[in-house]
Amino acid sequence: MSTYVFGHSTPDSDSIVGAISLSYLKNQLGEDTIPSRQGEINPETAFILEKFSYDKPLLKTNYAGENVYLIDFMESSQSPEDINEATILGIVDHHKLGDLKTATPLEMWVRPVGCSNTIVKQMFDYYDVEIPKELAGMMMCAILSDTVIFKSPTCTKEDTKACKELATIAGIEDYKAVGMEMFIVKSDVLNASKRELVLRDFKDFNMNGTKIGVGQLEVVDLSVFDNMKEELFEAMKELKTEGERHSVILLLTDIMVMGSQLLVLSDENAKVETAFDITLENNQVWIDGVMSRKKQIIPFLEKQF
Repeated sequence: MSTYVFGHSTPDSDSIVGAISLSYLKNQLGEDTIPSRQGEINPETAFILEKFSYDKPLLKTNYAGENVYLIDFMESSQSPEDINEATILGIVDHHKLGDLKTATPLEMWVRPVGCSNTIVKQMFDYYDVEIPKELAGMMMCAILSDTVIFKSPTCTKEDTKACKELATIAGIEDYKAVGMEMFIVKSDVLNASKRELVLRDFKDFNMNGTKIGVGQLEVVDLSVFDNMKEELFEAMKELKTEGERHSVILLLTDIMVMGSQLLVLSDENAKVETAFDITLENNQVWIDGVMSRKKQIIPFLEKQF
């Protein structure tokens, strides 16, 4: 019986590449694993897969009765609905401890780094397994994406070290140029519906029984959103109602200026304002220096809820 390896419900490049890289490592160690995904591939990830000639992982949303490895998440709100009917053999992640529970002991690789693929690279080193050239290139891109080409406050020396070593394996000299090429693809927001944009990198969080949805769009020029904010708010309103969410927040992050415009729809705007010591105007505000949802948004919201 094969074991499935997958990331969170709205997959980003780290979770997709992580499923592929961790599955490859496990197979080299004698296990029978299959990389899978819970959702659709975003444009940035599609660019990475095409550049390094890899197929999309298997789309699979039901895991009852299966053995699984999780990568890049450990929250029930980001899991398949039947996750409690699966056997979790291990978790590889760089986020805070989530609320998932297991009936048996499991393998845990959890590190305070900027990207799950940094941890997978460390696992390859630990087990002395060689990384194929094309896979190394994808892992490098995943690290560049999650750390915003090393600009994110979540980035560590371990991430930069892993990225540089992966670039060497992949035969890529100017890895930052590849990162910028990738972010230009990521900045294309004109060929998707506003709902697709809000959901492109969207995660739900259970904060003391309160459901909060937080999305993020990272671009090289924030002006691309100038004529679409009203439509983005409409899409956020639909998601708020459909998911019975208390709040939906969308970060529009400018990776060049290094900051984020927050779009907020909440039953209690005051809690969001208190969390970040800001005043919302027309349900939005610019916050200088905010690049990371994981480190600069979620912890402050959790304190309020």
